[in-house]
Amino acid sequence: MKKYLVTPGPTPVPDSVLLAGAQPIIHHRTVEFSKLFRDVTAELQSVFQTKNDLFVFSASGTGGMESCVANLLSIGDRVLVVNTGAFGRRWENILKVYGLKPEVIEYPWGKAARIEEIREKLEENPEIKAVFTQLTETSTGVVNDIESMAKITAQSKAILVVDAVSGLGGQEIKTDEWGVDIVVAGSQKGLMLSPGLAFVSISKKAWNLIEESKLPKFYWNFKTYKKFFNEKGETPYTPAVNLLFSLHEALGKILEEGIKNVFTRHSLLARAARAGVTSLGLELFAEVPCDVVTSVKVPEGIDGISLIKRMRDEYGVSIAGGQREFKGKIFRMAHMGYMDKFDVIIELSALEMMFNKLGYKVELGKGVAAVEKEFLKK
Repeated sequence: MKKYLVTPGPTPVPDSVLLAGAQPIIHHRTVEFSKLFRDVTAELQSVFQTKNDLFVFSASGTGGMESCVANLLSIGDRVLVVNTGAFGRRWENILKVYGLKPEVIEYPWGKAARIEEIREKLEENPEIKAVFTQLTETSTGVVNDIESMAKITAQSKAILVVDAVSGLGGQEIKTDEWGVDIVVAGSQKGLMLSPGLAFVSISKKAWNLIEESKLPKFYWNFKTYKKFFNEKGETPYTPAVNLLFSLHEALGKILEEGIKNVFTRHSLLARAARAGVTSLGLELFAEVPCDVVTSVKVPEGIDGISLIKRMRDEYGVSIAGGQREFKGKIFRMAHMGYMDKFDVIIELSALEMMFNKLGYKVELGKGVAAVEKEFLKK
């Protein structure tokens, strides 16, 4: 059975990217590695749309998130978490592990952050040093208004820390133009790469907090990473060398397509996916849908867990289910990274057939037709 991976991470990886990682390994304390690493960092800065410092860690996106907490704060610091789903909750959990007590604005799953509420919190608590949030909340399919959040934090002493693990490379974020202080991303989503790398960009304003931070860190120490990169073009500890070869190839493909064209492609795929599922009488879950994943409510009477499993087992099409309290209640179809028009068509085709098998009768081809019509509008 041919298999189709259309989950919101890991995502498909182009053959040329996989093959790049299969070349002979090089030593990480050489001129050859230093050139590769400097080139990759410059390419990442182009995708992040920043000239800020940018570090690469051999870790998952969550490792990148933890590195921010460890480097920015000290015990007793006041921080704010804008929680719109599972990964907003992850910010909370990381902060608590480090002994911090974050103030939290928590929204019902599927809802986007309210900008005025963030403004009010910062005005009420001018000692807040950092605001932690998400660009695209993978668990719900929501996109938050990061540009507006950045305008608010720019007027305060707080820095804005954004989890863009699922969003980078698919949902627009203009790091420098918007004034976003910290952007965290991972390799296995929109960047068309295997899991294993995390990335963090850091503004000058954020460096002021880093200089004051007293939380413990060793592997995650931003100062150490900056010293090694500036002096040698290296990482302080052994990097995932062959993943960097793959990253170089993947970033080259993104930049060749053009970052604006990449965003346009993701926006088109998202509109088509939404048109397809709503034409079948299904209801979108996200209040403000993002461009990298479409979340949909499972219709009454259908076992959402069985839907995901049977699509994978019987058709080879892997989509994602809901997380935590929404397990079995929503499903999530990705359209990020190395995905194009026919990935969305395959998703809708498999969905239509499986719904009919499960007793939710839909007109075969109706969702696919809606997708195709959206593509032909271009």
